[in-house]
Amino acid sequence: MKLLVSPINTEEAISALNGGADVIDIKNPKEGSLGANFPWVIRDVKEAIEGKRPISAALGDFNFKPGTAALAAYGAASAGADYVKIGLYDVKTEDQALEMMTGIAESVKGMDIKVVACGYSDYERIDSINPKLLPAIGEKAGVDLVMVDTGVKDGRSTFEFMNEEDLVEFVNDAHARGLETAIAGTIKFDDIPALKRIQPTIIGVRGIVCGGDRSTTIKQELVEKLKSEI
Repeated sequence: MKLLVSPINTEEAISALNGGADVIDIKNPKEGSLGANFPWVIRDVKEAIEGKRPISAALGDFNFKPGTAALAAYGAASAGADYVKIGLYDVKTEDQALEMMTGIAESVKGMDIKVVACGYSDYERIDSINPKLLPAIGEKAGVDLVMVDTGVKDGRSTFEFMNEEDLVEFVNDAHARGLETAIAGTIKFDDIPALKRIQPTIIGVRGIVCGGDRSTTIKQELVEKLKSEI
């Protein structure tokens, strides 16, 4: 399993890099679960880490706006991202999700970019699409990775909304279709044994390496601890 850590600036990115993160995921928590940061932050982080790790960029928690999403993906890729990651937050149907993800995949075609479709474990409380539908949708759309996160950041974990069996089903379905997988959403150190059993490609974190409060600062020693445990 790889460790994805989500910094908001170059200083945090360096802490994540030095702590052993495998993917540096640029986001802006002030704008939501997958809040988008500015293109110059992507460029600055890419320069600061000197290409030592791949860069992921969150595009936002989206409603059904395929054109806007495709343009955002193209912008993040042009700014230097290696992964573009969109949250299907207010996307309610399989057809909507397929149109969104197909457009994003097409927008970065030929750019050597990995496309990530993210659903939410707490989909019922935000009235969003069931993330267990994403592997089939992602395969049709031509994405590279499907992910589960939490839409509402109130301290409740993905494991409170999807049990281990659900997550194993999600991961196995995606892997059988040739897609990579990621699990995020208020991951705690106590969740590591379950994640080792589930075996997603990537574990995505922020709060746990900030000491439990995602609005504070990433600490290198916590990245090191998490990396050693996984």
